[in-house]
Amino acid sequence: MPNISVSAPVQTVVTTFEMTPGTCQDLLEALTEAYDEFISKQPGFIAAGLHVNDAQTRIANYSQWKRREDFQAMLRTPEMRKRNRAINELCKSFEPVMYEVAAVF
Repeated sequence: MPNISVSAPVQTVVTTFEMTPGTCQDLLEALTEAYDEFISKQPGFIAAGLHVNDAQTRIANYSQWKRREDFQAMLRTPEMRKRNRAINELCKSFEPVMYEVAAVF
């Protein structure tokens, strides 16, 4: 379960995916499998959540990692590179961005 806190010593990554309603479920399944089978088992992984908009044209992925380097190392693995190529085929675009928590309400 993500812990959203200004003082939490974590690296937050928000990734947005843009797709058509016709590929939303396929992309959601691919992302779910990636987390279940691989990402959640990587060093430094803390938690993640997947969010789908009502129109099924966007998926937002919120993930937390112990360190920025842990997230980057996961992305560089042959397994994740292979999965990202398949994910890229299911969406128009996707962009992971690293954030620091600035405030919580």
